[in-house]
Amino acid sequence: MLPTILTVWIFVWAFIFIQKSISVHINRGLVRVMVLAAGDRMSVSDERVESYLLANKPELRSDRGELAIHMRRPEVRRRALVEQLEQTWVHGPGAIAGFILAVVDVCVVGAILASVVGRALWRTVDRFIMNAPILRRVYPYIKQVTDFLLTQEEEQGRLFSRVVAVEYPRKGVWSIGLATGAGLKKVNDSVQKEFLTVLIPNSPTPLTGYVVLVPKEQTLALDISIEEAFRFIITAGVVAPVGQGVNSLPGSGEPLNIDAP
Repeated sequence: MLPTILTVWIFVWAFIFIQKSISVHINRGLVRVMVLAAGDRMSVSDERVESYLLANKPELRSDRGELAIHMRRPEVRRRALVEQLEQTWVHGPGAIAGFILAVVDVCVVGAILASVVGRALWRTVDRFIMNAPILRRVYPYIKQVTDFLLTQEEEQGRLFSRVVAVEYPRKGVWSIGLATGAGLKKVNDSVQKEFLTVLIPNSPTPLTGYVVLVPKEQTLALDISIEEAFRFIITAGVVAPVGQGVNSLPGSGEPLNIDAP
């Protein structure tokens, strides 16, 4: 049951994260729009207004006359109405509306950016961020990482395999790595060889690891995707890429005994 439980937990965690970080603000904005558009046609009970006032100004509890004056003020009744709506739309069953709107917004923005006009607009935004004094120190590097991890291989047109095997940390021991670049010019020129920059991810947390420069002829290109490589690393080699599992020693025809010394 563990895979099912973990899968459900990940989706529940993602839902709660979106609700607390994004949906709650959308719902509060939705409440403000409702009050501005139809606040005059919405009613709020005197009990709700009194409860709102006593919660925010407890000193009025001993002065009923002053309390009655405050209860008749339009701005007080409006704030009480906002609090009443938030009980339903922010903290109640209506909170799901923010989640749905967030998902719809992402789909709409994605569809717009996929169009010709959207791509042109995004290139303008991208150039602006690249030239911003502080953002340009962070944004380009994050963009390179996300482009490497999320862009399809055929779209990137790289001249090297993105997933490789290298002999690391010593000769005879092979590690799975991600080819992230073509090395450094100074190293290539000094050694007169073509190098690859390879990230050797740690297991089971592949977001950290070691960056090494390896001669290209000493790397073995693997016909697997980054997703399959991450799955192999995260599971400590238990889940091998499809068609890449080995059940016997090369040329022996006998099952491989992993418990043998």
